[in-house]
Amino acid sequence: MKEILQQLYAGEILLEEQIYQLMNQIGEGVFSDIEVAAFLSALNMRSIGVGELRGLRRAMLDLCPSIDFNGIKTIDMCGTGGDGKNTFNISTLSAFVVAGADIPVTKHGNYAVSSGCGSSNVLESLGVKFTNDKDILKKQLEKAHITILHAPLFHPSMKYVAPTRKAMRVKTVFNILGPLTNPCHPAVQVAGVYNMEVGRLYYYLLQSSAERFAVVHALDGYDEISLTGDVKVFSDKGEKCFSPSDIGLRKNHAHEIAIHGSVDDAKNIFLDIIQGGGTDAQRNVVLANAGLGISTFKNIALEEGIALAAESIDSGNAMNCLKNLFDTQ
Repeated sequence: MKEILQQLYAGEILLEEQIYQLMNQIGEGVFSDIEVAAFLSALNMRSIGVGELRGLRRAMLDLCPSIDFNGIKTIDMCGTGGDGKNTFNISTLSAFVVAGADIPVTKHGNYAVSSGCGSSNVLESLGVKFTNDKDILKKQLEKAHITILHAPLFHPSMKYVAPTRKAMRVKTVFNILGPLTNPCHPAVQVAGVYNMEVGRLYYYLLQSSAERFAVVHALDGYDEISLTGDVKVFSDKGEKCFSPSDIGLRKNHAHEIAIHGSVDDAKNIFLDIIQGGGTDAQRNVVLANAGLGISTFKNIALEEGIALAAESIDSGNAMNCLKNLFDTQ
């Protein structure tokens, strides 16, 4: 670790194989919490390279058990977090709306580290029980069109990193790695990122590992389509930028999609929207993000995806996916 830290302090870019081996050692508990914190802090002081990110991703996927869903093509809807915007759980709710459109969703997520309420926090509050039992996961995907892959159950080696991340309470490279390390290797991915630079990193990586993908960054800093302004999308079809009006939705104000309360508040908003309620701003932001997932998976126009997302909610299908998930626990 000493040699690696010296290289990082000197501003050097690590080789892919070099950082791959280091991540494996971290996952084996070789280093102390102080050494891990020094490594993460040093990485935070500069931009991470594509090769470095690829090496870290390879190591994390090698360290975790792989999940095979018998060739079923699935989608993951996940964000990096770390945007500091304190929105309600938009990508998690969008995943259920996508599932309600009869699309198999393998949702990768975790508890909050650098934000108030993570995907796993709100799902747990709803009563979802996390498991890594492959038979249960397959049954959930079959019956509910969605299964939840709670990251700590699939990345047990990260127990050597979790205390340090929790103590640091700032975003680290593990925020970037989260959406990239789904253990079932979904063929389709919609990922939100907290800045444009990370968006381009994802763009380079996913071109070689995903059948179809969309990487989202709102130009005012959100790691999702916030509808508070223009958004940039990197996809297998190229790059584009659009405004809310371009997709037939009104512009939101930041306070309309923010949440400053407890996990219970996040749960209540989740249930309101999935049952057809919520404010126009809350519903529209979910429709936009779920619509992107549907359009990416089905290879259709975003406006068509948004229409199917609305149908998923209004028909009760999205809520039924949540109920069916409970029934398979």
